[in-house]
Amino acid sequence: MNAEVITSETNEISLSITETDIGILYIVQHELLKASNVDFAGVIVKHPLTNECWMRVNSSSKPLGEIKNATESAVKMADEFKQLFNSKIKVN
Repeated sequence: MNAEVITSETNEISLSITETDIGILYIVQHELLKASNVDFAGVIVKHPLTNECWMRVNSSSKPLGEIKNATESAVKMADEFKQLFNSKIKVN
């Protein structure tokens, strides 16, 4: 996964993200929208043939920090799900 800043302002950041799956970005978007100081978080596939996604975040605090927090929350949630799943599966 590669990310590049398209535009960055005090309360808004736009990123171009390549070599990723849009599903991962939807999870991060979901976590962003749960934050009380995030006004907008959007993810789109720029073009299906280029494998490029764009993400824009508007926040009353630092948007890049909000992306970091949302990503950490998503990783923690995925790890908890993995532990739960593994505890219910018995390998023969």
